[in-house]
Amino acid sequence: MAFYSVNRRLVAGLALTGFMLAAAGCQSSDNGILNLGFGKKSDPTAPPPPQDPKILASQLRAYCPKVTLRDGTAYFNTYAKGATAKPKKKKLDSAAEAEAAAAAAAQTGPNGQPVDPAHDPSKIIYQASISDMTRDCTHANGQLSMKIAVAGKVVPGPMFAPGTVTMPIRIAVQHGDEVLYSQLHQYQVQVTDPTAATQFVFTDANVVVPEPSAKDYQAYAGFDENTPAASANKTKGKRKKRAPATN
Repeated sequence: MAFYSVNRRLVAGLALTGFMLAAAGCQSSDNGILNLGFGKKSDPTAPPPPQDPKILASQLRAYCPKVTLRDGTAYFNTYAKGATAKPKKKKLDSAAEAEAAAAAAAQTGPNGQPVDPAHDPSKIIYQASISDMTRDCTHANGQLSMKIAVAGKVVPGPMFAPGTVTMPIRIAVQHGDEVLYSQLHQYQVQVTDPTAATQFVFTDANVVVPEPSAKDYQAYAGFDENTPAASANKTKGKRKKRAPATN
């Protein structure tokens, strides 16, 4: 009777073990049908899910356009008086004119290139440069207000003379090809020390443009020497002859 009881327990144990192995075999070959996501690792080679391209209103309210320097606007030179003055032309014969032209062509700089009399490095009084830029933005009433600042230094040149340097600094904001803001400032810095650079900080706190609908504004800062000066030619009225006095 005891032998029969042991056999029943052995048969029951073997049956239970077979069921567990069968269940394990089913789970390992379910081809993902019964996969509940436990312990499964993501495929590192799988492309990331697409992102929503929409820009939230909160992101636009925090948006502040980046300020950059245009090529060729980081430096500004002030030359000694007379460096750009044109000498009075004298009547010369053909031989003298050819000699004068050859002498002008012979004026070259250290690099072997011809020296432009209007930009002769030996006639520089000061050289100004912009080294850093920053900005601050506020959004209100459908407008974006910016405070743009540039920092730089003025270095005395070979023709240094203590005085005031007037630097043409332009601040601009664009949306694509559309100019939203552009202002030229004649900023002045007093330079007195011939042995050291003079630091300066310029700020334009009046930049106001329409509120952007996307992050696609671009702000610029830099020296602008190409702005034509205001025309000083005024039409001179002809003097009227006095009418003869009548008694």
